[in-house]
Amino acid sequence: MLIDTHCHLDFPEFDNDRSDVISRAKATGVGYIINAGSSLAASLKGWALSQEHDFIYPAAGIHPHDADTADEKTLEALNNLARRKKVCAVGETGLDYFKNFSDPDKQMALFVRCVRLAKELDLPLIIHSRQAQADTLAVLRSHAPLKAVVHCFSGDEDFLKECLDLGFLISFTCNITYPKAQNLRAVAGAVPLERLMLETDAPFLSPEGFRGKRNEPAQVKVLAQALADIRQIMFDEIARVTTDNARRFFRLP
Repeated sequence: MLIDTHCHLDFPEFDNDRSDVISRAKATGVGYIINAGSSLAASLKGWALSQEHDFIYPAAGIHPHDADTADEKTLEALNNLARRKKVCAVGETGLDYFKNFSDPDKQMALFVRCVRLAKELDLPLIIHSRQAQADTLAVLRSHAPLKAVVHCFSGDEDFLKECLDLGFLISFTCNITYPKAQNLRAVAGAVPLERLMLETDAPFLSPEGFRGKRNEPAQVKVLAQALADIRQIMFDEIARVTTDNARRFFRLP
């Protein structure tokens, strides 16, 4: 079994063939899919998908790109959604200073609210951090202890050490297959196996050989093989350990 711990099946890129995408994932051996929320609307769509498919579990979150529109009414609705059955995490949430689509102060305020919500509900966090490592760590340290995963990890070994010291899990996407991702592959090889999870971040970041095309959860198998090659272990070992990690982290049955 494999688990795609972060994708966005609610996105419009899947509107024409969502059922086929889900069927391909199951046929490939994907036992669970975590649909990460990127906005209130997306989180609600993810929850609706989870009601149609028993192996899809939703996370409720608002991406930092949408921080400018996250008013009190939106945050109250997110709070209520996070309490629904099958919601397995708060996220994705965090800081993105690379694109800065939202004001950094509003990103920070939203991030803190989501962290506090996760602590209140005893749910794990799905963290987005891009060119915001110091501020991300400051927020997380101030609310420790936390159960969290840094998704689509793109940091260096120093950031990795900080995250591991806080007890976090680390997940990688198919971008580790890109020819110029040598540094990222080195970091992926340094993560303790018991802290490692897999994700596609679909529809984004298709693996090498599929770049320019839509990504989908079935491609998590390509990622698992890439990590097995990087770590020089068997595919079955990567599949077993990352699945066990994800089931414990998200409390999957």
